[in-house]
This record gives sequence, structure tokens and C-alpha cells, in this order.
Amino acid sequence: MPQIPLHYVDLRTFCYATEDEKRVEEALRTFLPEELEIERVESEGHYGDRILVLSARVENADDVRHVLARLADLESFDQLIDELDERVTENTELFLRLDKQAAFGGDVCLGDGITFRGKVEAYPAKKEQAVENAEDVLERLRDES
Repeated sequence: MPQIPLHYVDLRTFCYATEDEKRVEEALRTFLPEELEIERVESEGHYGDRILVLSARVENADDVRHVLARLADLESFDQLIDELDERVTENTELFLRLDKQAAFGGDVCLGDGITFRGKVEAYPAKKEQAVENAEDVLERLRDES
């Protein structure tokens, strides 16, 4: 994949008091290059319980390729391409929700637990152009797999 039309990708998940922090980090690392650092921020839930927010921003083109290559493992990849108009915002951001439990097992599925936000390059910066660019990169990704 010669050109990546994404400025960056943000991945974020929450680790609740009932979850094992190492397992949640492992689930997030399913999508990340090995050396990438994960940021940790402690927060508090409504009832005073501890919530740890784990996040990572991927900006390097090779690292973005790594994240996208993991997305290519989605069973519902064609569905994802069909839903791009609903998943790309007016700010040219692509949003996905990935299954945290499946990611812990090394699998890639749409679901709940991990938020994927990618800033799609678009000139002019319009939703239609961003959808077209996102579709192009995802179709190339599918064809390479």
C-alpha cells in the first residue's frame, strides 16, 4: 500500500475496576505496533470506582499501515466498506468500534470496547471526499489480503 490517506489513528479503551489491566492492554495491543507507547489516564466512575483510560495515537505511516493491516482481518470487512458514509463524519474522521473481548484473543471484530478514530486526508476537507479516500484505502487493503 504505497500511500496512506490517514493523518493519524487514535485507539482508546477503558479498563474498569472489574477488569485486569494487563488483559485490557493486551487487547489494545492487538492493533498496535510493538514499540508504540500506550498512554494511561486514571478517572473515576459515577460511583467512585476507578476507570483507567488506555489510548494510543499512531501517526507514522508505517505504523498506520500496521493498524490498517489488522483491520483487514475483519470478517465483516465488506460491511465496513458499505457503511463508510455513516462512519465518516463531516470533520473527515472515520469511526469504528472494535470488540475488546475478541481483541484479547487476537481476533478483529466490530463490537464494543475499543474505539478507532482515524483522521482521513481529504482535499477539499469534505465528507464526500473523505468517504471516497477511505473507501479507496480499504478496498486496496482488502485486495492485498
